[in-house]
Amino acid sequence: MNVTINGAAQEVPDGITVAQAVQTLTTATTGVAVAVNGEVVTRSTWETTALSDRDTVEVLTAVQGG
Repeated sequence: MNVTINGAAQEVPDGITVAQAVQTLTTATTGVAVAVNGEVVTRSTWETTALSDRDTVEVLTAVQGG
């Protein structure tokens, strides 16, 4: 299955969840937001939200600094 994650095409297993996709990008446990096809996915549904072929996923991590 092909999805786009943060602008890069990725081959991922069928049935991969948002939570699994996030784990491939970051080990951060806080300060992470996800949108699938332009819609924000709440953290409470990451484990149960499966990605579909050709989905576009944006994973944003908060960065502290000045």
